[in-house]
This record gives sequence, C-alpha cells and structure tokens, in this order.
Amino acid sequence: MSKEKLLLVILASALFSHIMDFMIMMPLGSQFMRLFDISPQQFSFLVSSYTFSAGASGFVAAFLIDRFDRKSALTVVYIGFTIGTLACAFAPTYEVLLITRSVAGAFGGVLGALILSIVSDAIPLERRAAGIGFVMAAFSVASVFGVPFGLYLATLFSWHAPFLFLGGFSIVINILILIYVPSMSGHIAKGNNHQNPIQIIKKIFGRRNPLIGLLFTSVLMLGHFTIIPFIAPYMVGNVGFTEQELTYIYLVGGGLTIFTSPWVGRLADKYGRLQVFTVFGVLVLIPVLIITHLNPVPLWQALIVTGFFFILANGRIVPSTTMVTSVIKPENRGSFMSIRASVQQISSGLAALLAGTMITEAPSTISDGAKALVGYEQVGYVAVFFSIIAIFVARLMRVEKGS
Repeated sequence: MSKEKLLLVILASALFSHIMDFMIMMPLGSQFMRLFDISPQQFSFLVSSYTFSAGASGFVAAFLIDRFDRKSALTVVYIGFTIGTLACAFAPTYEVLLITRSVAGAFGGVLGALILSIVSDAIPLERRAAGIGFVMAAFSVASVFGVPFGLYLATLFSWHAPFLFLGGFSIVINILILIYVPSMSGHIAKGNNHQNPIQIIKKIFGRRNPLIGLLFTSVLMLGHFTIIPFIAPYMVGNVGFTEQELTYIYLVGGGLTIFTSPWVGRLADKYGRLQVFTVFGVLVLIPVLIITHLNPVPLWQALIVTGFFFILANGRIVPSTTMVTSVIKPENRGSFMSIRASVQQISSGLAALLAGTMITEAPSTISDGAKALVGYEQVGYVAVFFSIIAIFVARLMRVEKGS
C-alpha cells in the first residue's frame, strides 16, 4: 500500500469514528425518547448539543490550528474525541448525556475540519475530489456497518454499548496515527504561523470568496439536516418500521454509497465539481419530498426511497466539499476549514432545532408504543427551499489561485 493510500485509510477510519459517533444518535432517537421520557424538542437538543459544541470549538480552533504541525494537532484532537466518546458510554441520565455529547462534539467538530485540511494539503487539486471522495466514504461505512452494528449492540445490551465500541476503536486509531501519519508542516509559511486572530478574521471574513464558501456551507446544511434527525422516528411512528428494521435504512443506503462516493469524486474531477453538484443537488429534492410525505408502505418500497436519498445526498456532499476547500490559500486552509466546520455544525444544530419546533407528536396508529410525527411534511418543504438556494450560491464561488 502506498503512503498516500495508507494516509487516506487512517484518515477515513478516524472520520468513520466521528461520523458513527454522531450518526448513531439518530436511529436511537425513538429509544432515547422512550427511555428518558423526552419530547421531540428535547431529543433535538440532544442532537444539537453535539453540533453547537463542535461549532464553538471549531471557531476557537480556527485561530490556532494553522500554527501547528497537522499530525500534532490531529493527535491531540483525536485523543480528546476518544475521551469524550467514552464519557458518553457511562452517562447515567439525559442531562449527563447532554454534557458528554457536548464534550465529544467539541473535539469531533475540529476533527472533521482537520482531516479535510490534511487531505487538501497532501493531494493536488486535480486529484483532490477523488481523495476526498475516498475519505468521505467513511460516511458510507458508518452507515452500512457502524450504525447497524451499533444498533445491534444497543439491542443486545443497551444504548451505552455503541459508545463503548467506538471508544475502543478510537484507541486503536490513535496508535495508528502516532505510527503512520507523517509530520505535515508545509502549510506553516514564514511569518504566517503566528497570525493574530484579527489577521485571520480579515483573511477569511474580509474576502468575498471565503465568505461565499461559508454561506454555501450554511445553506447546504439547512437544506440537508432539517430532515435527517427525524427520519428514524418518522419511519417507526408513521411508516411502520420496527426499531430493529431501522438498521436496513443505513445498511442499504450506506452500502450503495460505498460504491457511489468514490465514483462521484471521479465524476467531479472529470466533468467539474459545480456541474456534478448541481445535478445531484436537483435530483435529491425528489426523495426528500417523498420521504417527508411517506405513508405506511412495504419495507422494500421505503428502502428504495431512502437508498436513493443516501446516494443523491452523498452525491452533492463530495463535490461541494471539494469546492469549498479551493476558496482559500493553503496557509490559511486549516483556519478556514475550522471556521467552515463551525458554520456547518451550528447550521446543522439550527436545522435540527428548527425541525423540532415544527414537529409535534400524536399516538401512532400503526406502531404500538410509538409516537407519530406531525408536521414532517412542512420540514420537507423547508429542506427543499434551502437546497435550491444552495445551488444558486454554489455558482458564486471561485477557485483561489494556488489552492
């Protein structure tokens, strides 16, 4: 295995742990609402606590991250993430879990930005979409293996078990990072590694191109994450899934995107990132509307719809991420990607809270003990609105010279 491929595998594994740590909350939503006796609004707080904490830490990290060797930064951040995840495993109450999720999010948000910065620094722009597509296949692996396995552990033992698994897995990845990830300090330009916060803010917020990149990130997340947290509870209470059958959504969708994610990356490199993003950005609106209006249907029909949603949603994430990495120069990329991650996480949290305020519960007529969600159709319209805006904002971004 080449050094570049090994680096991508380790980074993808680290990203997998972060994504599974975040994603596992969604399919466990019906369990959390039942076991902790909490409302959809309280569950949305549980989801958004991770994202808001990640957003705050990402903003702070933006002023520090480009001063350090990428490997050193990755090591410290990933150790913190490991500790936070293990703390979630031992949370005894809803309130304690809120706190531990915030700790895990504080490091997880920085982790995602740092991994993308390392990929962007290590791989030239002409091959970068393929590299990012490979690393972001971690989303697919987290879906096809991580979430179903986590749900299996939760069913076999308790909801604590998936977090124990992730903590142990993260310890192994920490060791691989220390041994195999090379030192990366080429981004530290002379006189640039000690910029004060005002200088960093000016280089990011004082220029049109990075600002457009941040606006694009925010709008895209508002169009994506409004429906995500409540897909699992909706499938149980409104469509008729059992909690065990939720694993099929992630198994099928994740399995499909394992193959389509690298393929989308190659398409973006060949035909243009904007063009590929636009095509997938338009097509994804169809399953968004179908999912949020879905009535009780056979399992296989629901899985076809959710499978297409996974493919098309992932298809716009890969080119959009590559586009955003190219709006800033390498010496400021770590700072920008941290702020971008901050904007992404805060926007995701706001999207979840927005959806939570629009949804109410009613007794389910098809699932014993479950609650049907009322108002999810309106959430779908909001997701479509922001998704369309994102397509137009994407056309305003420009590639920075030397990126």
